[in-house]
Amino acid sequence: MDSLKTILYFSIFRYPLKLEEIHSYTNHAEVTDTIKELDTLIGLKILSKVDDFYVYGNDLESVPKRIKGNVLATRIFEKAQSRSRFISKFPFVAAVGVSGSLSKGYYDSNSDIDFFIITKPNRLWICRTFLILYKKIFLLNSRKYFCPNYFISSEQLEIIEQNRFTATELKTLIPMQGKKAFMHFYEDNSWINSYFSKFKVNADFIPEINKSWAIRNIEVVLNNRLGDALDYFFRSITLRKWKAKFDYLSEEDFRIALKSTKNISKHHPSNFQKKVILSLNSKLEEVQHKFNVVIAKEHV
Repeated sequence: MDSLKTILYFSIFRYPLKLEEIHSYTNHAEVTDTIKELDTLIGLKILSKVDDFYVYGNDLESVPKRIKGNVLATRIFEKAQSRSRFISKFPFVAAVGVSGSLSKGYYDSNSDIDFFIITKPNRLWICRTFLILYKKIFLLNSRKYFCPNYFISSEQLEIIEQNRFTATELKTLIPMQGKKAFMHFYEDNSWINSYFSKFKVNADFIPEINKSWAIRNIEVVLNNRLGDALDYFFRSITLRKWKAKFDYLSEEDFRIALKSTKNISKHHPSNFQKKVILSLNSKLEEVQHKFNVVIAKEHV
């Protein structure tokens, strides 16, 4: 029941899917297999079809919601491209991608533009600090169009939490800058194919990053023990601040939601990953109870 699990997953966000989208998340070789499965689910009254969209339950209002969000996403995407180019010029940035709701083609008044950033080795925390200082000083800490909330070093590209949530985020991630770094990133995360076997990356359109002479000089100047010490210092003060600010989180939740290692920086204090997986498992239980359809649960 690959189709149903996919639809249930996106129903958490009230985002109904079209046939070709659903098929891309399944392990079905032919789209006709996906169609048969969807027809069966409609026959069981688990799903309904509204125009081209497959909807779980009675949430018919999710269809116009999605359509409106798609239109807004198209309008805002040019801004995301511009911001990505800007971010790519910062010291030690190796690649920039758009994640979150915009990467899935949706945007509304409550959305941010989330950025996924790959940094050069051993300089993740310097890179992050430069970008966060820019946001605080020049954007008055507004994250509406500038939310760099996930940094990973090219030293360790494999995502440790390998589950349906992270697989979906990788599948929908839109690489914007840094072709070479992204190719290494996807090579190191080939595990995504165990979730979505048809997933492929088209890297032809991803531009490489060209930095100015001044930025290259900053990187050279900090390519020494001073740079090592600064990176360690910025990580230490950030981690100390987060532990004080988010002391209500358990040690395990903090480790996942606010991961702060030498090679990874996440700022997801709501632990969205855990919430989504738990919500999905709750929907799977609901389907089993109402329709006697048993589907394996997901792990966080």
